[in-house]
Parts: sequence; structure tokens; C-alpha cells
Amino acid sequence: MRPEPDLSIVVPAFNEEDRLEPTLRSYLGYCRATARSVELIVVDDGSVDGTSHLVEQLAGEFPELRLIRLAENRGKGFAVRSGVVNARGRNVLFADADGATPFNEIERLEAALHNGNDVAIGSRAITARNVRVNAKLYRRIIGRVFHGMVETLTVRGVRDTQCGFKLFRGPVAHDLFSRMRMRGFSFDVELLMMAQRRGYRIAEVPVNWTHQPGSKVNLALDSMLMLRDLFIIRGRYFRGEYNAPHLSPRRSSQELAAPAKHQI
Repeated sequence: MRPEPDLSIVVPAFNEEDRLEPTLRSYLGYCRATARSVELIVVDDGSVDGTSHLVEQLAGEFPELRLIRLAENRGKGFAVRSGVVNARGRNVLFADADGATPFNEIERLEAALHNGNDVAIGSRAITARNVRVNAKLYRRIIGRVFHGMVETLTVRGVRDTQCGFKLFRGPVAHDLFSRMRMRGFSFDVELLMMAQRRGYRIAEVPVNWTHQPGSKVNLALDSMLMLRDLFIIRGRYFRGEYNAPHLSPRRSSQELAAPAKHQI
């Protein structure tokens, strides 16, 4: 049996042939320079461009790189879950393909886990010294409206649920993703709501972030769909649909399990 890496990185990708290579080289270059034992899993979410071919080519140079190819586009949430349930790392990070958050920001998230948290999420909403967020004004406005609805209906006390840079202890990641239902962009809210209800400690950590061109998000349409999803998530919670996993959570080779938590 192969030894478990210290870190699994899951990167969902849909038609990312033009943006993905610099991101993967940056992530893997940093891990090599810092002597991290790592696996990087790219989940091709039914791309119709050369995304999978690019990853296969890079895997010849980086044996740490793995490809999961979905037969059709199923949504970002489904893609991230597909990667996480196949991850073997002691910690699991999911990060966006555009590299909007510099990978060295993982040190801030790792410090949060070291301080006793179970989940560390990058945040563009918390100010701090030496942290800069370069976001478009219209994204900030829509984000504030969405956050107000999130706070009311699902997740309280988290100012930025949607930043695509989140780190989990491995057993915690497998516990949460085994219960996850949402396939689209609202999956972050679902995960954090479950984490809060199950008693996991969540740290919201300020990170540098820069808007990247080429986003696959349609802000008008996807924002409306995400608002709808908040009611779906809330309904599923009250119906008890998150009480038990619908996938079998992975256990490490050392039979490690997540700390006992109260059921939702």
C-alpha cells in the first residue's frame, strides 16, 4: 500500500485548457520546494477542450498529478466531491483552477489547523496586514447580498463561504463530503453548514486573492440558482437528509476516524 501523502489537493476543472497549466505548475512547484508529500487530483468535469490531455501530459513530468475524468459536466460541487472521496492525504485542500489565491496562502490555513481547528477556509472578506483582495466591484455587491441570505438561512458567523481555497483534516473532509448533496456552486454553503452542525471547529482565514479573467461563473444566473439552493439546503437539513452519509467515508490506513460529533 502506498503511503498516505501529507496533503491532497483537489482541483475541479471545466474547459480549463488555457488557464490550468500555470496553476498546476505553481501548486506542485511550491510543494516540491517545501518538501511536502502531496498528491494533486484534477477532476475534469466533462470538458470538451484539451483539459484532460494537458493534465496527462503534465503527469509525465509530475508523478504527483492524478486525473479523474467525468463523462459529462456534473457541476463544480460534484467534481470536488469526486476528487475528495478519492483523496488519501492527511489533510485535504480544494483549490480553484484559476489560481486566484496564491498557493503559499496554504501556510495560513495550515497554521489554523495546527491551532486546533478542523476546517480552515480562505476568506476575501476579512482584512489583515499584508493581505490584498483585488475583486471587481460588482462581485463585491453580489457577494454581500448573497452573504446576507446565507447568514439568514444556513451558515452563521462566516463572512465568505465561497472562496475556492479550503483546507480540511482528512477524516473531516471525508465525513462531510460523504454527506454532501449539492452539485453546483452552492456546495460550499452546504459543507460549512454541516461542519457547524456537526461541531467541527472552523477558522476563517484572510488570504490574498486576485480576480482572474475567464471565470465559468455566470454571476446573474448562477447567483439566482445559488439563492434557490439555500432553500433546498435548509429544507434538506430539516428533513434530516444530512444525518447519515450516502457514500462510505474513507478511512486512513491507520484506521483514523473523525472525532465523535453530535449528529445533525
